[in-house]
Amino acid sequence: MRTEELAAEFDGQRPRLVRIAYAILGSRSEAEDVVADTWLRLVESDAREPVRDVAGWATVVVSRAAIDVLRSARVRREAYVGPWLPEPEVQAPDPADRVTLDDTVRYALLVVLEQLSPAERTAWVLHDLFDMPFDQVAQAVGRSPAAVRQLASRARRRVAAQAPRVDVDRETHERVVTAFLGAAAGGDLARLVALLDPGVVLTSDGGGVVNAARRPVVGPDRVARFMLGVSRKKPDDLYLPVMVNGRLGLVGLAATRDGDRAGSTSDQAVPGQAHAPVGMSRRVVMSFTTDAGLITRIDIVMAPDKLGS
Repeated sequence: MRTEELAAEFDGQRPRLVRIAYAILGSRSEAEDVVADTWLRLVESDAREPVRDVAGWATVVVSRAAIDVLRSARVRREAYVGPWLPEPEVQAPDPADRVTLDDTVRYALLVVLEQLSPAERTAWVLHDLFDMPFDQVAQAVGRSPAAVRQLASRARRRVAAQAPRVDVDRETHERVVTAFLGAAAGGDLARLVALLDPGVVLTSDGGGVVNAARRPVVGPDRVARFMLGVSRKKPDDLYLPVMVNGRLGLVGLAATRDGDRAGSTSDQAVPGQAHAPVGMSRRVVMSFTTDAGLITRIDIVMAPDKLGS
């Protein structure tokens, strides 16, 4: 009976715990692993002494575990081939999911958080993103409240300096990205350039497994030509709009060896929460950041282990 009570309470907290771990790690798969391990630790801890505040206990344990994973991951990411980008969250563009989508961690923010130390990132995520008081943040980070306050303050300045200046409303973002995708599909170079901010940056992550730009592509003309080149190299791929971390993006689907792109039906061609259509696999996921009616950055994830199924 006690285990069932714990399970019910933990499951109620699971979405929030996964969001916290994902914001700290930048990897949805690793975040889910951390939360799953926390459940096992909760059962063991409760058997020794009842855990009265499951939400508080789990938040601290998840945060500590995520920090440990991040510190280990940082070593691997420093040796990564080309730029390292966070693992995207991809969902079908369903208007009914607007509340859920609005609760996701924006992709551009995850990219910025990669510049912080694990302690800075965790302090900022827990306090600024999830509204935890500093005394609780201190428990998770393993430092004094005064120390985590300084960590969060330093992180806040760095995030403010690099993150998009404003949170663009969904309708404006979708209008700009839709226009860009239409211009790309039509091969309209001039229109593409017109929709890009003068300081636009495109980053691609192939993980050393697939071909990708080893350095960021900067400037409207270069980015526009790069995008047209992507579509020309794989003319048989199917490109569809999806929600990437709660904002309109793009997924590129390729037929698997046993699949047949031409045989896919229209209802199969709409990606759901986690899976591509039968007979196809994700080849690329693109995230767009917009500001003042222009696209300021494009992040392209091609590393197979970050694309899901």
